[in-house]
Amino acid sequence: MVILIIAILKIYILFVIFVMMVYAVRHNFFTFNRLFGNQKMCYQDIIDSEFIMVSIMIPMHNEEKTAPHILDLLVKSDYPASKMEIIPINDNSTDKTRHIIDDYALRYSFIKPIHRDSKNKGKMQALNDGLAVAAGEIILVFDADYLPGKGLVRDLVVAFKDPKVGGVMGRVMIINANKNLLTRLLDLERTGGYQVDQQARYNLGLIPQYGGTVGGFRKELVISSGGFNENILAEDTELTFRLSIKGYDIAYANRLECYEETPEEWRIRANQIKRWSRGHNRVMFKYLFPVIKAKNLNFCQKLDGILLLFVYLIPFIFILGILDSLILFFMGEMNLVNYVIVYLLIGGYVVFGSFAPFYQIGTGAFLDRVSYRIRLLPFFYFIFIFNLFFISQGFIESIIDVIFNRKVSWQKTIRYKKEAAE
Repeated sequence: MVILIIAILKIYILFVIFVMMVYAVRHNFFTFNRLFGNQKMCYQDIIDSEFIMVSIMIPMHNEEKTAPHILDLLVKSDYPASKMEIIPINDNSTDKTRHIIDDYALRYSFIKPIHRDSKNKGKMQALNDGLAVAAGEIILVFDADYLPGKGLVRDLVVAFKDPKVGGVMGRVMIINANKNLLTRLLDLERTGGYQVDQQARYNLGLIPQYGGTVGGFRKELVISSGGFNENILAEDTELTFRLSIKGYDIAYANRLECYEETPEEWRIRANQIKRWSRGHNRVMFKYLFPVIKAKNLNFCQKLDGILLLFVYLIPFIFILGILDSLILFFMGEMNLVNYVIVYLLIGGYVVFGSFAPFYQIGTGAFLDRVSYRIRLLPFFYFIFIFNLFFISQGFIESIIDVIFNRKVSWQKTIRYKKEAAE
């Protein structure tokens, strides 16, 4: 029996190494495609005089600091006002949010606010209420802290001229990147994730991810499948797989940049990635087998989809590997030197091959012409330790959610923008 247990523990270490190598190869492949492959352009250069009716939804909970900024920018959009409605959704705010968006609605007839006073608050619930009244064929979603450019609405919507496109995603940029070390590191993560990873997956005809903001989708596709699941915190990831399984494409527009705030405090970032992990893993539980069985996805798309679904499980697998090796060490089956070597190698693969691969970040920085930023790469080992703990915590919470059918609640990320002048 002891021999069998030891064999299983040793096999698991090999499994951990194999998983890390798979993700490292995956990200290397994406990086080489971004550098040397054919680059697929999105639809923003298409000029069309026939405008589609679009509804722009902005979930807001206590957004007095940000609401005026995004509304000022959206009303200046070059999209025809007759074909656009802006729906700010005041979700149980206790500050001046209600007053601010009502004031804008008085000045602009195409701003149609919704006020939610229900105890059932959260982004998914707010979006569902917005869908119920939206007049647009296309829905665009922005978080309240985002700063969209004048042509962004038109450039996003034009992608839906292609009937195969079910969703579209622009590139998220960070506006407060120079605030401190954390914001600089998160800016680099976004650079690698969007400039390289998302664009490469789009190039290769795989599954670019709809990100829940700075993007849009066809309203009917969501309504016909029951709206957003209010017990899944990652409504964007779920929509990505819902559309892909149905055979619709997600278009990624790397040139369509929109700016956001990123967390400036480690505790806020911890809550954010824990929420992402909790929601993403719920999607993984729900969609793993549907992706495997999907008739509208080819083999490469299924493989990419599976690896994408497992992204927020990898830290937990790694932690189990550490516990596994400690057990082997105290059983006398692994000496200290081997233990250190194995986990330096595995740790390197995780840091540079899974969460924030240095080659993707370096390539993204090069393409953005900010190569000097890669001097911060050594700090990503600390990001790895930080992510390891909180992402694993989110995974455990997702399991508890499923077992006990626990109701989830949305935790809003703190804003840092100064309040707009009256």
